[in-house]
Amino acid sequence: MAEILINIDVGGIDSAINFYTAALGLQLGRRLFDGTVAEMLGASSKIYLLLKSAGSLPSAEVIESRNYHRHWTPVHINFVVEDIDAAIKQAQAAGAKLESEPQSFAWEKLATLSDPFGHGLCLVQWLGAGYDEIA
Repeated sequence: MAEILINIDVGGIDSAINFYTAALGLQLGRRLFDGTVAEMLGASSKIYLLLKSAGSLPSAEVIESRNYHRHWTPVHINFVVEDIDAAIKQAQAAGAKLESEPQSFAWEKLATLSDPFGHGLCLVQWLGAGYDEIA
């Protein structure tokens, strides 16, 4: 099985560490590459915060430069939490923006947010048997 590593571009390493620690309870594992990368632990996969300056290009093939305003990407991270209301308050206190109030489904409660760097993320609280409710 492949190991999954999650990389998140950020405009400031220390502010990103502070956000992901306060908002989601992750812990700094170590700093790498002269402090330009922070390894965050406490989720089911390691999350790496990568210092990438605003305005830089992600690759020679991409013409849109990085910005840290709210942006859309087809990939985002869902964080499973025990208590979605408490998790929303914790994330907002750390600087997250709540973009939609929690929605309830037979299998989950779901809230969409964005981090201070413009990345979308979701908080999920399983209900019943989670996805097994609909399988």
